[in-house]
Amino acid sequence: MRPKEAIVRVELLSDLPEKAVDELVQRGAGFTFKAGRVIVEQGSKDSGLQLVLEGSASVHVNDVPRGTVSEGDYFGEMSLIDGAPRSATVVAGPDGTKTFTVSPLVFSELLDEYPGIARSLLGTLTARIRSLEASLES
Repeated sequence: MRPKEAIVRVELLSDLPEKAVDELVQRGAGFTFKAGRVIVEQGSKDSGLQLVLEGSASVHVNDVPRGTVSEGDYFGEMSLIDGAPRSATVVAGPDGTKTFTVSPLVFSELLDEYPGIARSLLGTLTARIRSLEASLES
């Protein structure tokens, strides 16, 4: 999968103008992780969005397996906004993992250049909160 295809699949970024997506592609960075290598570690202060371009990775929270991510999936999107420590550890799968990373700094600069993006983000985040609230009421 190519970075541009992966970016537009991210819920928070799905409404970005094409020019902004192209800028993210230019400003982001690709990484390759060998099987078993930690991609991000729970509690670490590194932040940023990771898009899985190839392979898979396992997700662990407090050392408890929580599933896997594979091509087209992503993690760390909330850290683009709040810079909070990682909430999970993600480890490259048996065939390794290729990711594309967008840093919070790059994303912040993009928000400054395209302030309309913030409105789109607010709508998406509000929908997530409402969905979580509804699931708690059930």
